[in-house]
Amino acid sequence: MAKRMILMLVVAVVVLATLGFVKFKQVQTAVQAAASFAPPPEAVTSVVAKQEVWPDSLSVIGSMEAVHGVMVSADLPGTVSKINFESGQGVKVGDVIVELDTRQERAQLAALEAQRDLAKINFGRMQKLVDEGVISRSEYDTAVASQKQTEANVGEIRATIERKTIRAPFPGILGIRKVNLGQYLAAGNPIVQLQQLNPIYVDFGVPQQSGTQVKVGGNVTVTAQDLAGKEFTGRVTALDSVIDEATRNVQVQATLANPQGKLKPGMYVQVAMHYGKAREAITLPASAISYAPYGDSVFIITDLKDPKGNSYRGVRQQFVKVDGSRGDQVAVVSGVKAGDEVVSSGVFKLRNGAAVTVNNKVQPENNPAPKPQDS
Repeated sequence: MAKRMILMLVVAVVVLATLGFVKFKQVQTAVQAAASFAPPPEAVTSVVAKQEVWPDSLSVIGSMEAVHGVMVSADLPGTVSKINFESGQGVKVGDVIVELDTRQERAQLAALEAQRDLAKINFGRMQKLVDEGVISRSEYDTAVASQKQTEANVGEIRATIERKTIRAPFPGILGIRKVNLGQYLAAGNPIVQLQQLNPIYVDFGVPQQSGTQVKVGGNVTVTAQDLAGKEFTGRVTALDSVIDEATRNVQVQATLANPQGKLKPGMYVQVAMHYGKAREAITLPASAISYAPYGDSVFIITDLKDPKGNSYRGVRQQFVKVDGSRGDQVAVVSGVKAGDEVVSSGVFKLRNGAAVTVNNKVQPENNPAPKPQDS
């Protein structure tokens, strides 16, 4: 019995050892296969770096702003009795826009004018009587104060009537009417927008590192996608005294002529600012740059060797310094030489030393002045 138990234990140990050895060989084979596995090359597009003349300018997005722009509103409460404008009409300074009902105020004015006239007559009498010594000086002073009070009351009601005649504070173009005849307006209720469109401001921000190059009097060119083929030129007229803590941009304001009123307040435009001489730089499509907090980089295609010494076509990550953009292009001032073959698309899936295959049948846009179609 003991011999049989020993024999069964020996057999079990042999079986387990055999299974363990087989499993060990399988794992060893898998590890060797993984170590020798080479991922397939990534498909990318490439562009040969070229040195070009790069204008020393900055292109940013700006917003149009009226030199004078207000929402004309009611100064005092009242009922609209007359509307003297049409939506979109041009007006001059002092043109009457809306008149509110002043019948009650005019009736009060007539009563106050009568009181004023009586006070004038009494004042004239008192002046003669005080000269003759018939009345005391205090009675005369009371008459003087009464006469001045009635004059002030008449002036106050006349000012109220004038304030209910709403006039254009400056020349400009009216917007869409927001009131109707007979409508009651509380103080501050909107009536119509008034914007002075010529000249007009454009407000835009520039990065803090470029802020020192922006000077009052510098030239700017403004274009808008909605106004294809139109260019507007102007000059920088003001720079903000602080840097925005959120964006680290300096706000700049330029003034442009806008005689036909094509540019409207609130319109987004492209602002090009020229502040220096042209320089030479390596130009690459923006899609070739891999932006990261620790530094911007590109992938340069070159011949590399694997651990076994075999040559293959791969990429080398290269940190670069960029300075400005125009259209689809970015200016690279260091890190890339003319003639380097740079990955132009597909950088997001690459790593340093990765194998690549180049397919340039479809290339990313690389136009310094693109004109995208309306979508």
